[in-house]
Amino acid sequence: MQAAQYRDERLPRYTSYPTAPHFSGAVDAGAYAGWLRGLDAGTAASLYLHVPFCRSMCWYCGCHTTVALRDGPIIDYLKALRGEIALVSGHLSAPLDVRHVHFGGGTPTILEPADFVGLVALLRQRFALHPDAEIAVEIDPRRLGPGMIAALAEAGVNRASLGVQSFDPDVQKAINRIQSVAQTAAVVEGLRGAGIAAVSFDLIYGLPRQTLRSCLDTVEQCLALRPDRFSIFGYAHVPEFKKHQRRIVTAELPDGEARHEQAEAMAGRLVAAGYVRIGLDHFARPEDAMARALSQGSLHRNFQGYTTDRCEALIGFGASAIGRLPQGYVQNEVVIGRYAEHVADNVLPTARGYRLTAEDRLRAELIERVMCDLSVDIDAVCARHRADRRILDASLRQLDQLAREGVVRFEGGRVFLPDEARLMVRKVASAFDAHLDEPQRQYSRAV
Repeated sequence: MQAAQYRDERLPRYTSYPTAPHFSGAVDAGAYAGWLRGLDAGTAASLYLHVPFCRSMCWYCGCHTTVALRDGPIIDYLKALRGEIALVSGHLSAPLDVRHVHFGGGTPTILEPADFVGLVALLRQRFALHPDAEIAVEIDPRRLGPGMIAALAEAGVNRASLGVQSFDPDVQKAINRIQSVAQTAAVVEGLRGAGIAAVSFDLIYGLPRQTLRSCLDTVEQCLALRPDRFSIFGYAHVPEFKKHQRRIVTAELPDGEARHEQAEAMAGRLVAAGYVRIGLDHFARPEDAMARALSQGSLHRNFQGYTTDRCEALIGFGASAIGRLPQGYVQNEVVIGRYAEHVADNVLPTARGYRLTAEDRLRAELIERVMCDLSVDIDAVCARHRADRRILDASLRQLDQLAREGVVRFEGGRVFLPDEARLMVRKVASAFDAHLDEPQRQYSRAV
């Protein structure tokens, strides 16, 4: 297989289609307000809340976040966040049926415990949160005390996603994130003791000074803590967009071949430990809902990665947050000050978005199925969308080339990736991307 030639190509992660660089100001606050009013009562929805603050900056970070050494900016932001929740819910004809809530960042647990409990209570007041809704929170184990753990449990949080990245002390120094195994284990124990049993770990390969041995050592140390799920991401080095990444020494980064070896070795160890490999970068225990969704062909993908969420509407709250409605995508102002100003003026803080076309919906389903299932029945998807297969002629030519190189295979109208080409899934998905004229710098490496 000649897939190695694509490893360094920069491609989208395809957590949406079209991807965020193609959003524009053509979709504004007025358009979003109309879209919200058009949602039917009882529409299945998910909520994402972005908290863009951390106490220190990890140099590998690619998120929209800023360092807050004092609480004032966080308190002001919380006021704006609560205001946006009121604005959005005020545009709805009836409360949405919410089964998934996700707090991301930054560090969502930077909020005061009482403030976090109050924020979730506001969501319950403004939306119809299902009694067994999944409420997930991203956590920095270095800064989670007993008070916040108790608040998470009181608020109904039932899934915690812990950032680990690497337990190698040398790697931790190179990325400005010192986090011990004991520290992480204490947080896991505290969460489970409070009744938050579902725990996920995030790891990264391709970090500076990272070796194959250190990757496997980190996996072994994590396995001892028995998380339900793992996410293993490739480090995206884009110092031209994230200035703090300039603190990372480029010469200390593993090359493409080493990154591939690290990813495959970590995956192999998790599979050997009994985890089901899911798509590009997720792993779950066989009894986990995500593993079941994979086997049933009902796995989905959104801005948080792979998910069991089948929602019709994803409502994003907070600076830079992205939402998806049946009509298309919306993104809030990225700059916290501008975001807060709009909310203070009782205006939805929408900065840009994208209105989906019929062709976009067709290609979005093709890409999602490839990313989730590593295969897609092209004819069946075209039939569901009442689309002429000829609209995909350019895509099919690219797939034919990938087939000659051993990256994909065809079985009638179905295309699939053999397991040894799994890490090339973003390359295969990109064949269906009509907006990707050329590789762009803001995207990460394919592997």
